[in-house]
Amino acid sequence: MSGAEALSRKFDALARVLDERTRRLVAAAEARAVGFGGVTAVAQASGLSRGTVIRGIAELKTAPSPARGQRIRRKGAGRKRTVEQDAALKRDLEALVEPVTRGHPEAPLRWTCKSVRQLARELQRMGHQTSHRMVAELLHEMDYSLQANRKTLEGSSHPDRDAQFHHINDKIREFQTARQPVISVDTKKKELVGDFKNHGRELRPKGDPENVRGHDFVIPELGRAAPYGVYDVTRNAGWVSVGVDHDTAAFAAQSIRRWRESMGTEAYPEAARLLITADSGGSNGARVRLWKLELQKLADQTGLEISICHLPPGTSKWNKIEHRLFSFISQNWRGKPLVSHQVIVNLIAATTTKTGLRVRAEIDPGKYPKGVKVSDEEVVSIRIERDAFHGEWNYTILPRPV
Repeated sequence: MSGAEALSRKFDALARVLDERTRRLVAAAEARAVGFGGVTAVAQASGLSRGTVIRGIAELKTAPSPARGQRIRRKGAGRKRTVEQDAALKRDLEALVEPVTRGHPEAPLRWTCKSVRQLARELQRMGHQTSHRMVAELLHEMDYSLQANRKTLEGSSHPDRDAQFHHINDKIREFQTARQPVISVDTKKKELVGDFKNHGRELRPKGDPENVRGHDFVIPELGRAAPYGVYDVTRNAGWVSVGVDHDTAAFAAQSIRRWRESMGTEAYPEAARLLITADSGGSNGARVRLWKLELQKLADQTGLEISICHLPPGTSKWNKIEHRLFSFISQNWRGKPLVSHQVIVNLIAATTTKTGLRVRAEIDPGKYPKGVKVSDEEVVSIRIERDAFHGEWNYTILPRPV
């Protein structure tokens, strides 16, 4: 078959689907592809005049390019997304995820311990036409992030772990609805003060890294820094006391006191209660007598009813302050030697995020000796009300009558 015959058959096949203009433009494109003599050959094969083909070539040269993303199909055409056809899909997915949501319900990042395939199967059993890919897309749109069901490196799970998270979540909702302060507290990793290597990298002139010590031995005159943080869950604001002595329960309570004096009273001038979420161990541990006694002193001083909810054992990384404050502080000072306590304070206070995190920091020069004993009489004097559910984790310290 000659080229002319093949071209003629092509135009015969397209004749039924091309309108006048597109037929002219297709003929022009074929003529340009053929080159010399193309106008005549295409005119003969298509039945168009040479003038029409030439006019089509001119149109191809001057026609504007279609806008990026320009629709060819009419508006509303095409298959609709499942979530648009099934109005209840997103609501039912939220209902499945919410009972196992970790932490503060208004946080921009939330976790669920169900996989997208499990969620898809449950939605399908409820009558929804969906898939694990659609579930993953919806969870991303709803600002959820999937994590493993269990952190095995932090020890075995307590049987009431999830129930305690439910309890903490309900408490946070209760306090926020009443416009009462909710804070998450913890001690950040203690840092050696001096010209020591700090993990991470920062921009410097090529071939001129900052020189630091080869060994990490404490410098006696500088010691260590113990940053104790207080994170305001509702206002996305942080307070950090940089201690120069031991990390004790007295230091922890003093840090909360300083947060209230510097930020809390101004933010919550009419507060009558305070909710604290904390780990189960460390200076603010659930079994630490001195922690409760120091909170009693704080309650007596401020008149606040102080409620405490401890995270279950082995779940410290889910403490809100870890990923909403401490992680950003670590990012901000990566690669910078912490040569003094004031440098540490400055780096902490300079920490910001796109979501509007604000941080204040000060040095706490106080002395907090270790090994302070709390007598049975002092324990009895603590005015404590324990919740019906795991009273060892959930309790309230009430101000004592004057």
